[in-house]
Amino acid sequence: MDLKELKKIAEQKVNPRQLSEGCYVGSVASALLTDKGNVYSGVCIDTSSSMGFCAEHSAISQMITNEESKILKIVAVGRNGEILPPCGRCREFIYQINNENLETDVLVKEDMVIKLKELLPYCME
Repeated sequence: MDLKELKKIAEQKVNPRQLSEGCYVGSVASALLTDKGNVYSGVCIDTSSSMGFCAEHSAISQMITNEESKILKIVAVGRNGEILPPCGRCREFIYQINNENLETDVLVKEDMVIKLKELLPYCME
C-alpha cells in the first residue's frame, strides 16, 4: 500500500463535528501502515481544556491496541484534504512507541515523503 492510498483512507475518516460544548472532533484524520501490513486510522479530538489529542495519536492507539508498534508509513489530512505533517509532539510519540519508527515514511505534502528521522533529527538513537 502506498501513501496515496493511505491518504484516501484518512480523507474518508474526516468528519468534523461537535460532540459537546467543549469538544470538537474529526477535523483531522490520520492513517498508518504497520510492518505487518495492517492499516489503522484515527481522528483528532479537540477539547477546550487542551486534553484532546491529534489524529496520529488516535491511529497509533488503535495500532497499540492490536499489539503492534512499528509504523512503515503515516499520513494526516485536514477537512479540505490538505496534508498535515505531524506536530512535534506526534513526531516524538511515533519515535517513542518504537525506536525503529525513525525509518517511518511520512507524507508531508503531495509527492513529498520524508523519513521520521529527518523530521526529528536530534533524537537519541
